[in-house]
Amino acid sequence: MHPFAYTRASDTREALKAGRAGGRYIAGGTTLVDLMRETVERPGTLVDISGLPLRDILVTKEGGLRIGALVRMAEAAAHPAVRAAYPVVSRALELSASAQLRNMATIGGNIMQRTRCTYFRDVTADCNKREPGSGCAALHGVNRSHAILGTSDHCVATHPSDVAVAFAALEARVRLLGPDGEREVPFADFLLRPGSTPQREQAVRQGELITTIEIPALPRPLKSGYLKVRDRQSYEFALTSAAVALHIRGGVIREAKVAAGGVGTVPWKLPAVERHLIGERPSDALWTAAAEKATEGARPLRHNRFKVALLKRTVERQLRIVGGTK
Repeated sequence: MHPFAYTRASDTREALKAGRAGGRYIAGGTTLVDLMRETVERPGTLVDISGLPLRDILVTKEGGLRIGALVRMAEAAAHPAVRAAYPVVSRALELSASAQLRNMATIGGNIMQRTRCTYFRDVTADCNKREPGSGCAALHGVNRSHAILGTSDHCVATHPSDVAVAFAALEARVRLLGPDGEREVPFADFLLRPGSTPQREQAVRQGELITTIEIPALPRPLKSGYLKVRDRQSYEFALTSAAVALHIRGGVIREAKVAAGGVGTVPWKLPAVERHLIGERPSDALWTAAAEKATEGARPLRHNRFKVALLKRTVERQLRIVGGTK
């Protein structure tokens, strides 16, 4: 562990001042502290924001949902408004990490977490995300858990968050507060694909603070859910996952929101699957045909080719469950 300074922000103005000066925000600390132990991250100053008033969960006038960045994962998962309106969010949170971590980790910290790629966390390995220009050891190494969508020649690491997949499917927005005021970023633009700059992972400016994640109002009735496939049932990251929300009225799918996790460098929205569903009547044949669209543009690696078929099966299975034809 390298020496660092620590300060506790008493209000957002104090936090922003410290962030603008180069301080790193910390709340639950479930990711950053691990990275500091492994010397992957070496911040000079930690700014504790756990005391800031960003812990509310509110239903908007339109029927959407606002979740404060410092709401604990366990609190969000159990909240009646979340469970009633967006079961996909509750389920994604319940299938994340361990109970102990969910009691500590925050929603804002969860979507800001960095990859679990073993090469990224091994400071002796080449990693463009950790050290730009050094190379990507995963490209020709053991890459079973790596991405098949959104990859580049510079990085193939997956984003580890489960709830981020639900946010991507529901087309959430991230509210940020910075030295220049407030702004909103669509979730689709918040987490960045690696391209040639894999070290830049989020669309966050120097000193900005996540305040809330807002899920828009969607047509009702809405059925939703999250399915996660992993090597073991407890405390494991996804090999693949699917977040699905369907608005079915008059026996016809009027709205479809679908995203996948564990297979992309960011949570992967599946617009081709959505387009195939809208206007159709639920059926086993429809789910199968729609799921075939899930892997368009996939670039599997040597050890993760199985993810192509696994993703299709996972999306199809979750469509059947949410669509009521399982």
